[in-house]
Amino acid sequence: MSHLPQSRRAFLKHSALYSGAVVLAPQTKRISASSKLNLAFIGAGGRAGRNIKACDIMNASGAPTNNVVALCDVNEQRAAEAFKRYPKARRFADFRRMFDAMADQIDAVVISTPDHTHFSATMAAMQLGKHVYVEKPLAHNIWELRTLKKAAAYYDVVTQMGNQGHTTNGIRLIKEWYEAGILGEVKEIIGWIAGPNFSETGYFLAPEEFPPETKEVPRHLNWDLWLGPREDRPYTRYYEPRFWRGWFDFGNGLLGDWACHTLDAPFWSLNLGMPSHVQCISKGGGSRDFLPNQSHIRYTFPEADGRPSVSLEWFEGGLKPPVRPEWGIKELPRSGMIMVGSKCSLMTGGRPNKPILLIGEEAWNSFVADPPAQTMARVAEEDPQGEWIRAIKGDGPMCLATFDYGADLTEMALLGVLAQRTHSNIEYDAVRMQVTNQDGLQELIKEPMRAGWSYGEDLW
Repeated sequence: MSHLPQSRRAFLKHSALYSGAVVLAPQTKRISASSKLNLAFIGAGGRAGRNIKACDIMNASGAPTNNVVALCDVNEQRAAEAFKRYPKARRFADFRRMFDAMADQIDAVVISTPDHTHFSATMAAMQLGKHVYVEKPLAHNIWELRTLKKAAAYYDVVTQMGNQGHTTNGIRLIKEWYEAGILGEVKEIIGWIAGPNFSETGYFLAPEEFPPETKEVPRHLNWDLWLGPREDRPYTRYYEPRFWRGWFDFGNGLLGDWACHTLDAPFWSLNLGMPSHVQCISKGGGSRDFLPNQSHIRYTFPEADGRPSVSLEWFEGGLKPPVRPEWGIKELPRSGMIMVGSKCSLMTGGRPNKPILLIGEEAWNSFVADPPAQTMARVAEEDPQGEWIRAIKGDGPMCLATFDYGADLTEMALLGVLAQRTHSNIEYDAVRMQVTNQDGLQELIKEPMRAGWSYGEDLW
């Protein structure tokens, strides 16, 4: 017998958060490889539109292999293309109402909303036994990340963080080369990113004044639902639809966004875990509320699993490390990452899909002609959506960017954001999930939520 609640209201009535009772996990529906998934999408415009198309997979005969049954978006204008493309899908602005209306008709959910609403939407889906795919960064704060890990295991669902680089051949090569000893001992990692590019056409735009100029809410936007768990405030175009990434109440700046790409390979290959110290060495512009123009962050990871301690430095806003003679290159690309090894170093661009060893052109060509044996299974290049769907259907390997992994990668990134926001040196106790050398940061590790948007307390 299924213990699946009939509605969100019914679930909250019986949850530990309100009654102290034990929450019973719903029976997660298993799907065969030949069956169609009924997919719901929370977020239907922008990046979400690309996720919808990636999940709308056709077979060799041109017939769909899954069903798009629901589209949920707070911005009717942004979602218009998806609404037109899938006229049979039911439309919603509030994912809670979507689940109340058709939870029994949904198998899996794709969440492509701003960072601050990832957690509530994901928890609501998992509580109903739905498999979930969530854009990176996985959640907005560290407590949310830890809770999502707990929930994914408790509700026994297939999870994936939308981190394209983790399904590339390149990131597998990096891990294989490191494990084969090609790099030798790695004690230093360097990452850098060219942005933020403040422009009307980009993802970041600084207002002329703080707080930003407010305007009347557009008719096509449900502002209250867009705010979700955040406290009420006036609407401004500097938040929605794209520029929210620069505001720490809603996004996590450049570091929180791009570390999940640029630092994915070293985090995975070296099994870095959580840093013990994070220091904001320099910061230009910005505030506790808004991302800086540039910054330099240093992480220290303690020794573990037979590897030495590791220093990781992050540069953004045009800052770059100096080019070292032993690298054999004249200049660094606009964005990238270098793993500095005792035998040789490895470099990628801002994503991990095209790694090279910094050993000179002739030696590199020889290496490519006779590389180490591959030890890891390959998947379709940059297809995290397909990997997730195949895993649900038991038609391929399990996802590698599950919440177990994605939460850890994002937590590492958000600790850097925490140091960046506060322009401080942080000592971190990962076991207790606490900053130990200063007070007042727990409210950023676990942010308050508005009534009606709180989830997950019962899992602690």
